[in-house]
Amino acid sequence: MASEKVETVIAGNYIEMEREEGNSNSTKSKISQLFWHGGSVYDAWFSCASNQVAQVLLTLPYSFSQLGMLSGILFQLFYGLMGSWTAYLISILYVEYRTRKEREKVDFRNHVIQWFEVLDGLLGKHWRNAGLIFNCTFLLFGSVIQLIACASNIYYINDNLDKRTWTYIFGACCATTVFIPSFHNYRIWSFLGLIMTTYTAWYLTIASLIHGQIDGVKHSGPSTMVLYFTGATNILYTFGGHAVTVEIMHAMWKPQKFKLIYLMATLYVLTLTLPSASAVYWAFGDLLLTHSNALSLLPRTGYRDTAVVLMLIHQFITFGFACTPLYFVWEKFIRVHETKSVFKRALARLPVVIPIWFLAIIFPFFGPINSTVGSLLVSFTVYIIPALAHMITFSTASARENAVERPPSFLGGWVGQFCMNIFVVVWVFIVGFGFGGWASMLNFIRQIDTFGVFTKCYQCPPHKA
Repeated sequence: MASEKVETVIAGNYIEMEREEGNSNSTKSKISQLFWHGGSVYDAWFSCASNQVAQVLLTLPYSFSQLGMLSGILFQLFYGLMGSWTAYLISILYVEYRTRKEREKVDFRNHVIQWFEVLDGLLGKHWRNAGLIFNCTFLLFGSVIQLIACASNIYYINDNLDKRTWTYIFGACCATTVFIPSFHNYRIWSFLGLIMTTYTAWYLTIASLIHGQIDGVKHSGPSTMVLYFTGATNILYTFGGHAVTVEIMHAMWKPQKFKLIYLMATLYVLTLTLPSASAVYWAFGDLLLTHSNALSLLPRTGYRDTAVVLMLIHQFITFGFACTPLYFVWEKFIRVHETKSVFKRALARLPVVIPIWFLAIIFPFFGPINSTVGSLLVSFTVYIIPALAHMITFSTASARENAVERPPSFLGGWVGQFCMNIFVVVWVFIVGFGFGGWASMLNFIRQIDTFGVFTKCYQCPPHKA
């Protein structure tokens, strides 16, 4: 009964907020609500689905060349389900934390709850610090990856400038995301972003099938342990995009409805990633080992240029998704988070963009950097910490008795849920962090030895005069 009462209180607060947003009947207000103020279940689904695959869509064929077709498909299905499970755990912990704070009459109207605050409220400062370090570092490199991808993609339309110069340009463009206040304001961007990845995925699929297999195509993957586990951790990274789950939930009017949203988003994303990665690998085989961006192998046509442009726009959106939580952390650190001035907050956020810009110029390794981030950061941020946090939060009988969200009976209740969590922790620590970290770091170091840091044009074909 207590949990139902608290849940009603949470929903009530969000209904009041919704009414406040929708009080005005003016045309300006209606347009603003249509494109700008998103807090529905559908908004959350679009945010999760469009954020889950961006540039990684272009590197999955590269992962298939490392893993082989069968392992590539199986790892996508496996990590897709595992990622949905830990997103579900994060949503449970968020609602638990929020409920406890609501009981203490804490008001979050001008404050965005973040993952490290959930850990702090439920488990204490040491968990908060671990969550803060892993999450922020992951989001930092997630933003770096988007800048690298922008430069890599635009080069296939205009190679008059090298990729490093394009990184300078797109760094300045992506810095404009400082003006987007929160995830409430990504409604139209999330919707458009999903259309863009859908077009690109099906373009890759159809164009590869029409192109057919290249002469003497070989499908030798997996050929080495290093390549195998590098590819596996890239897929781990693919379905570990929910480092922003808490912020997306907080943007919902009724966050307790989030439960299955990430799973539904993952199922849709699999309809994009499985056909596109399989088709490109079928057509080009081992050639992908030296072409981590799938677009580089397809002939230039209007359809390919459209895919490049759409992915550029989508990477701008994904940069905002990855960077916005970092903006929030920085705002809280310098104590401007609750100010209502969009301009002041935008100005305060600019220092966050500078290190991202710099790192993208130092390590422009499109593809290998995904695997490295996946093994060293995503493994803990997205899989291990949520599973451990859930088990410790509900380790006592009283915590389980008073839990706002109880595990469904078909999972085997608390015992079944804890068994799932233990499996996630052990598997990801050994396979994702252990073998994946070893393989990804070796591959990353190999890129540095081959191309060097600050390389002007990573994996560029010879420039035609």
